[in-house]
Amino acid sequence: MSIKTLLHAAVTAAFAIFIAACGKDPQPAGPLLRPETRANSGNSVGILAVMNSWMTGMADNTSIARITIPGTHDSGARFEPVGGTAKCQNLTIAEQLEAGVRFLDIRCRHIGDAFAIHHGSIYQNLNFNDVLTACLSFLDNHPGETIVMCVKEEYDPTNNTRSFEQTFDSYVAANPSRWYLGASVPNLGTVRNKIVLLRRFGASSTPKGIDATNWADNTTFTSTTPDATLRVQDQYVVPDNNAKWTGVTNLFNEANASTGNTLYINFTSGYKSLIFGIPSITTVSNNINPRINTYFTTNTYGRYGIIPMDFVDATRAQLIVESNF
Repeated sequence: MSIKTLLHAAVTAAFAIFIAACGKDPQPAGPLLRPETRANSGNSVGILAVMNSWMTGMADNTSIARITIPGTHDSGARFEPVGGTAKCQNLTIAEQLEAGVRFLDIRCRHIGDAFAIHHGSIYQNLNFNDVLTACLSFLDNHPGETIVMCVKEEYDPTNNTRSFEQTFDSYVAANPSRWYLGASVPNLGTVRNKIVLLRRFGASSTPKGIDATNWADNTTFTSTTPDATLRVQDQYVVPDNNAKWTGVTNLFNEANASTGNTLYINFTSGYKSLIFGIPSITTVSNNINPRINTYFTTNTYGRYGIIPMDFVDATRAQLIVESNF
């Protein structure tokens, strides 16, 4: 018998003894967990051990909009010419997924009928094929998981013979069964082992992913289509960190009070303009990220939406994931 099997049996037996002693289930009676996995949900050590498969035990009929999901802003941005100006992450895409991240913000420059990953004008030594290889490899190893991927056109297109949409379609065509391109927010059971497209680029065919093209700039807004409603906080110019944090927590509170199927996306990222307008990303992240840790240490159970962050780490992702359980 494997160590994993023995550990599972031990935890299950301990849980049964606890139930007999207390006469009730100590976990919130939410719909997220499959009954056979609920016994492990309250053990933080167990959660740490399965951060690469934390969705797997959730009920199939759980809407993606009802799950609190750690994400990354500018997920591929790991390089910069000047400190604090373009880098948004320390972890690679593969490392982010292993740490529990399930929302990726992918910014693509259309160049030579292919996608290069950029942050503004800065090439990130990464191409869209690299991103997809990391995502599909992760899903192959963890088929009970899903990845929500926001795809946005970045910087100036050059040397192309087709549209951004046509190039995107060529990537999908390589593995069409691994994409969810529906316009509505899906249940988890529909999209296990798939990438869910959140589309921020124009498309001639409908549907093609959850439509996020009506994206208001540098504010909190609602985007409604016949198929889905998005509620987004994306104030990325941050003259005052306290005001930014108020915007973040206001949307946390709104998401937690909501009973509908609105998809909440709450960017904790941003930059502060320094002298001569030079952006400083870390001036914001160094202030906001510790507040996220504190918030999710205190608020241990609830619905808070998708939370894209700069400089995600495994500890912060774990705190956010555990609010589901």
